[in-house]
Amino acid sequence: MTSSLTRRVFVAALCTLPLASCGKSEPGAPATGTPAGAGRGLKIAMIAKASTNPVFLSARTGAEAAAKELSAKHNVPIEIVWLTPPGEDGQVQAQRIAQAVNEGASAILISCSDAGKVTGAINDAVQRGVPVMTFDSDAPQSQRFAFYGVDDEKTGQAVMDELAAQMGKKGTIAILAGNQNAPNLRRRVDGVKQAAAARYPDITIAGTFYHIETAQDAAAEVIRVQNAYPQVQGWAMIGGWPLFTQTLLKDLDPAKVKIVAVDGLPAELAYVDKGLAPVLLAQPTYQWGYVGVQRIFDKVQLKQDVPQIIPMELVRVTKDNLGQWARQLKDWGFTDVPQEYLK
Repeated sequence: MTSSLTRRVFVAALCTLPLASCGKSEPGAPATGTPAGAGRGLKIAMIAKASTNPVFLSARTGAEAAAKELSAKHNVPIEIVWLTPPGEDGQVQAQRIAQAVNEGASAILISCSDAGKVTGAINDAVQRGVPVMTFDSDAPQSQRFAFYGVDDEKTGQAVMDELAAQMGKKGTIAILAGNQNAPNLRRRVDGVKQAAAARYPDITIAGTFYHIETAQDAAAEVIRVQNAYPQVQGWAMIGGWPLFTQTLLKDLDPAKVKIVAVDGLPAELAYVDKGLAPVLLAQPTYQWGYVGVQRIFDKVQLKQDVPQIIPMELVRVTKDNLGQWARQLKDWGFTDVPQEYLK
């Protein structure tokens, strides 16, 4: 990674913003009009998929850093209210959207676990004067004003291309796919399959395997599948869930199995170093929160136009740039970056 990465991203220290005082919406408030809390600062409800997933904790860090910076620059109090459920649940997310509106949120920033279950709640929030922005996983049929994230089909294709290169363009692979109801993950799976069918006739896909999105559940699913399909030589992981624990470093042999995964958080770096995951396609997950809060501020406070689709670019992490990426993570406020990669 070159210094251009650092120029492309917003580097901010880990910060915690004291809560601002925002009043709740009054009963019987009109369906449209000025968002609750407007004029007294901004209260941004952040609803990610799961509070136990490190990628969303990093997004929260970015949101809080952006809030602190914008608050100081514009003299506008900004509060980030974390309303993320503990585990993936689209229905709970819909309830949290309604909660945010009822508690006077100025705007909502959400990664959708199930677009079908949250679209109605998003539309209701917008009709009640609370703008909604999505990140990571979109609800494209909703009335959200913008989406920030990667192109998921292209991401899946990139995972397949990288894995094929590691395997000499032949062999048997498996796809690890997380939550089956997440629209962004379904599109990534489609991208993997499209690339395999179009470009790699000597690669066979043993199957697509879904799981609860915790490190332990994901790692257990990998081991289960590996035992059931011992011919699997490669894993196309459209999320980095099992790499958030070190389990697979003990249970898989990098001489026999290769992994290419999306995301590149501190816990995953050992997999690159040990050669089990020679390539990570990292989403700058900190930026989900940082850019999301910036764009909400632009729209709600500064009354600026915001593009409907805001693309995020992946960062290819290998042994060659492992130290540079580790230092970038530290600059973003991660405190668990292994010291050996910071040298």
